[in-house]
Amino acid sequence: MVKHIVFFRLQDEAEGHSKLENAQIIKEGLEDLVNLVPVLRKAEVGINIPNAPKTDYDLCLYCEFDSFADVEAYQVHPEHVKVATYIGKVRSGRAAVDYEV
Repeated sequence: MVKHIVFFRLQDEAEGHSKLENAQIIKEGLEDLVNLVPVLRKAEVGINIPNAPKTDYDLCLYCEFDSFADVEAYQVHPEHVKVATYIGKVRSGRAAVDYEV
């Protein structure tokens, strides 16, 4: 199994929405991918607690796949690309780790 973890830092305002509104839009979009991308086994998105340190990231994505090839397929799946395109418009930072268990 491969675990794919991504952290996003969001702009305070972007695409006509606040940071929290964009975080919720992203959360819903990413979690919906479980029903749309066959290789995605699990997806969970956490929005950072508002009074957490300002140095924290704003959003965390946790995904599970059967293989790294499935991660690569997920990355280019049209439904993921739609969500990723939106994220690209509202994020200010990103960090990711993929690892096998």
